[in-house]
Amino acid sequence: MRISWITDEETPSTVRYGSSPGVYDSSANGTSSSYRYLMYQSGEIHDVVIGPLKPNTVYHYRCGSDSDPELCFKTPPAQFPINLAIVGDLGQTDWTSSTLQHISESNYDVLLLPGDLSYADMVQPLWDSFGRLVAPLASRRPLMVTQGNHEIEKIPLLHSQAFTAYNSRWRMPFENSGSESNLYYSFDVSGVHVVMLGSYTDFSAGSEQYRWLQAELGKVDRRKTPWLVALVHAPWYNSNTAHQGERESDEMKAAMEKLIYGARVDVVFAGHVHAYERFARVYKGESNICGPVYINIGDGGNREGLANKYIDPQPRISVVREASFGHGQLQVVNASHALWTWHRNHDDEPVAADSAWLINLTSLPSCN
Repeated sequence: MRISWITDEETPSTVRYGSSPGVYDSSANGTSSSYRYLMYQSGEIHDVVIGPLKPNTVYHYRCGSDSDPELCFKTPPAQFPINLAIVGDLGQTDWTSSTLQHISESNYDVLLLPGDLSYADMVQPLWDSFGRLVAPLASRRPLMVTQGNHEIEKIPLLHSQAFTAYNSRWRMPFENSGSESNLYYSFDVSGVHVVMLGSYTDFSAGSEQYRWLQAELGKVDRRKTPWLVALVHAPWYNSNTAHQGERESDEMKAAMEKLIYGARVDVVFAGHVHAYERFARVYKGESNICGPVYINIGDGGNREGLANKYIDPQPRISVVREASFGHGQLQVVNASHALWTWHRNHDDEPVAADSAWLINLTSLPSCN
């Protein structure tokens, strides 16, 4: 587990931890760094990897000095079942707080976020306030992210480096999967192999990301991780009028869809469009029993509001679509079945506004 936190002053990059409150029989040291963005100077960003850890275990830990509070987190289970909470385009609104409250009340194991985190949009203190907003969840369960367009933060002539704050603050374990970029990577968790793709770095055929994805998908052992899930920010399928015709969607789909289909990816989650939509299993625009289920979940609570206009008539491959804030959960029950549910913020958490049982593609003889 990687633990990151930020302090105003230099303090030890040390995490002490143990499985009993106040008893820390293990410790680990890490590194600290900071970054400058125009006139803004970040605090000290501490980054410590602890472990090895036991699965499905609550650990109590303290970051830095003795004066810092004790926190606790739970590791994911070693095997099924596992519950993945998924939401994109969070931002920092009252709707965001409602979304996070709904997620916190659920029994989830890992939170996945397909881009557009803080909506800082170059106002760097908003990265700090976003960190405080998500800390109650991020300190208790793994939170894994990929980047969106609001993370680019590039200013011609003034700040030419893209993703400065994102790469400094949200360091993902990209090296572990052979990636050379924090903008795309993969990881295993409890029988699920998760691939996080980058919509806003080169994805063309022959690019570094493309070659990495091709090699990565070829190494997946579906006996070890029967489920294969991908996350990307800009959706490849979308019947909302918002974000139509963007190269990050259309050209990335043209470059990579064949790889995703050939690897029998089970589900592809996306954000960007501020609404919910679930598609049938699709390949090249047509219903295909061996294609991924595409789900757009960019309804976390951003300040730009909902995208509430849809193309009419509804495409046959689009099963459910609705412009409401909320989040989704993928409960992977076993190697062959998973239950997807979508929860609106204005409903009670146990209520599912949409649900569907998914069958693992490798369990279908016609798709092997």
